[in-house]
Amino acid sequence: MVVAYARLVENHLPPRTAAFFDLDKTVIAKSSTLAFGRSFYHGGLINRRAVLRTAYAQFVYLVGGADHDQMEGMRKYLSDLCRGWNVQQVREIVAETLHDLIDPIIYDEAASLIEEHRAAGRDVVIVSASGSEVVEPIGEMLGADHVIATRMIVEDGAYNGEIEHYVYGPAKAEAIARLAESEGYDLERSFAYSDSVTDIPMLEAVGHPYAVNPDRALRKEAVAREWPVLTFSRPVRLNQRLPSLSMPQGPVLVLAAVGAAAATAGLVWLASRRRRSIVMS
Repeated sequence: MVVAYARLVENHLPPRTAAFFDLDKTVIAKSSTLAFGRSFYHGGLINRRAVLRTAYAQFVYLVGGADHDQMEGMRKYLSDLCRGWNVQQVREIVAETLHDLIDPIIYDEAASLIEEHRAAGRDVVIVSASGSEVVEPIGEMLGADHVIATRMIVEDGAYNGEIEHYVYGPAKAEAIARLAESEGYDLERSFAYSDSVTDIPMLEAVGHPYAVNPDRALRKEAVAREWPVLTFSRPVRLNQRLPSLSMPQGPVLVLAAVGAAAATAGLVWLASRRRRSIVMS
């Protein structure tokens, strides 16, 4: 009788739901890997030739995003650029600077949304094309339940230039569907937030899509589909805005994967033009 009653109660529980957040320019005010530009440059991972080659691509991303063909071309170049990077060196560089560089650029509005979704009982999931070793500690800092991000292949302690799983475009929606199946999420009752037109498949995957600081193409689609458009404009230090959320202790796994190389290189080039007085915040 007790077992039968337990099963009856379980069958009447409300379905689980989630809120899926893109990271760059949705939750944080910059590229998640752009902030590490100086650190990678001074650590010797980015040379001046690479800086110049990627400066224009990063400029396009910052002012309005890149289309599919540009992103694919960038992905190929960046995966080649990352080949040979020592994993331990990258981990140490980012572990030393993660708190100082990422903490100040969390959008206050995004932090509030995360609070609201958690209070409503929804899981929070960060979905990003950036490297998982960068996104995971940021996700932990935000209190996310899961992280979906790009993974690169490591051989003999270094990145071999090959991508194991590239979380971009339709691949984001596919990854969300797999997670929803394993976690039991009802996607029709779930939420998604992104700034880029390339994330339309991700937004289409849920019943409540939101365009956040959308690029021109996504804004047009959002208006046509009657999706809500949100504007986030107030970066805030997370440890002040959400004091209950703190940085992970001890070593953290960090890697600026595909998006890292262009972001860091472009930032270094711009920083060198504006002198060292530029503050990345």
